[in-house]
Amino acid sequence: MPRYEGVSPSVIRRLPRYHRFLEDLQRRDVHRISSRELSALMNLTASQIRQDLNCFGGFGQQGYGYNVDALLGEIGNILGLQRDYRSILIGAGNLGLAIAKHMTFETKGFNLIGIFDRNKELVGMPVRHLVISDINRLENFCKTFSPQVAILCIPKASAQEISDKLIRLGIKGFWNFSHYDLTLDHPDIAVENVHLGDSLMTLCYQVSEILE
Repeated sequence: MPRYEGVSPSVIRRLPRYHRFLEDLQRRDVHRISSRELSALMNLTASQIRQDLNCFGGFGQQGYGYNVDALLGEIGNILGLQRDYRSILIGAGNLGLAIAKHMTFETKGFNLIGIFDRNKELVGMPVRHLVISDINRLENFCKTFSPQVAILCIPKASAQEISDKLIRLGIKGFWNFSHYDLTLDHPDIAVENVHLGDSLMTLCYQVSEILE
């Protein structure tokens, strides 16, 4: 049973945005904010913010607003950012390397413990605290370290074979950049599909609306 049964997926998808804005407020030494002030920053209505947060019990006080530090911590707990899910990255091309080098996994609930590629020229290359391993070592690695999450930065043509294997090896969630819809074959696995091209096309539409 889900921890927050009945909460809309759209609400869950807004939580990281709340977290990001609250982190910025914390960095600016802001300790209290009203729903009206937060709504102006986030371009949401104050009513929407209150409704979203009330799904998890509500964290504000009438006449006081929200304690920024406390609300940031509560949202982090809801999202599970205190977790340390063991994660591996498959595909150390340009995108995979950029993600491995620059994503702060440790602040997002994940611990990157392995990077794999089939390109022999990349095997052995140091990336942060790891080195790239040959994909042929994947099965033994998974049996030894039991990763829970995989980041797929591989071509669409390879995604089904690799994901099927990873699921057999115990992977429960995917951050998927492969453009292959894993949920078609594995509806019970947690998948976050990332389509950079979709985002760019959406921007194209928005720019067209302004310029035409």
